Amino acid sequence: MSLSVDIQQQTAHFSLQVAFDAPAGVTALFGRSGTGKTTVINAVAGLMTPDRGRIALNDTPLFDSERGVNLPPHRRALGYVFQDSRLFPHLSVRRNLTYGQRFSSQRPGATLAEVCALLGIADLLDRAPDSLSGGERQRVAIGRALLSCPKMLLMDEPLASLDTARKAEILPYLERLRDNTDIPILYVSHSVAEVARLATTVVVLEAGRVARYGPAERVLSDPEIVRQLGVREAGAILPATVAKHHDDGLSELTISGGRLFLPGTDAAPGQRTRVRILAQDVILSLDRPEGLSALNILPVTVMTLRDGSGPGVIVQLACGDDRLLARITRRSADRMKLSVGDTVHAVIKSVSISPVDIGTS
Repeated sequence: MSLSVDIQQQTAHFSLQVAFDAPAGVTALFGRSGTGKTTVINAVAGLMTPDRGRIALNDTPLFDSERGVNLPPHRRALGYVFQDSRLFPHLSVRRNLTYGQRFSSQRPGATLAEVCALLGIADLLDRAPDSLSGGERQRVAIGRALLSCPKMLLMDEPLASLDTARKAEILPYLERLRDNTDIPILYVSHSVAEVARLATTVVVLEAGRVARYGPAERVLSDPEIVRQLGVREAGAILPATVAKHHDDGLSELTISGGRLFLPGTDAAPGQRTRVRILAQDVILSLDRPEGLSALNILPVTVMTLRDGSGPGVIVQLACGDDRLLARITRRSADRMKLSVGDTVHAVIKSVSISPVDIGTS
């Protein structure tokens, strides 16, 4: 199942002209406020009609201006999860969940028991929505969307209204949804951390245009989009496999460029995972350093150097088959005489990697 979008829309603030494909997995629409993310997802949902273009789900047109096709929202077989849960306050959790089933027609889909197990909400069925935490409400909203047997899920900043603790609570459930179902997800967010944790494909929007589009590992490690991400949020995703857990509380992971030690994870040895490493947490050394407290020292090759608007330089590095970013000063780059093709060492403190930046793959 895949989504194809190629639309144009004149808004009050900019001219939207967007084209991309969303394959299986999670496709994140990323960008700052006002870049067109919600306009695009509402067009896919049928809540807004573009001026022209085409939207198709698995080659079935949902909207086609040339052919006069514009299916109403209820005929698009899409599940929509909003920023706020929008649960019916007068219905129990069970009745909120089963309300979604009335829109499923005869389409095959998950059962109530399966959805409750997936999202960890079985013990909430007899509760009222106003007795739930924000994270619980969002899980119920996702369950209601799933029980409508959608061909695709649309999520418009589903974690934006939650505090840090509730976001950390719900992220593993979103990973399970991504990994354990075959339902593609179009996910709107302006949080780099969320996108890095969940997305398999990233579409970066700027002023109504696609600034960058492709696999998450490649897009997020591209120095050309650091301005859109923000220099303090710029970083890279490394696919990894858990090798072992050590008695001192560290977990050892294998990556294509070597081994990583980081704070202990719950993942079992052999499990595939993904680790986000911020550019500002990477130090470069011409020679392999000795006597450092940092445990992660990886041989890397300089791919590109990109000057920032201030004294900083973003260095893209090849680490095995993957990419790293390092943020250093221009003075350091000049002193080290860095140039494309140089082999250097990336130094990363284990404790600099936040638990929220370690997810399943």
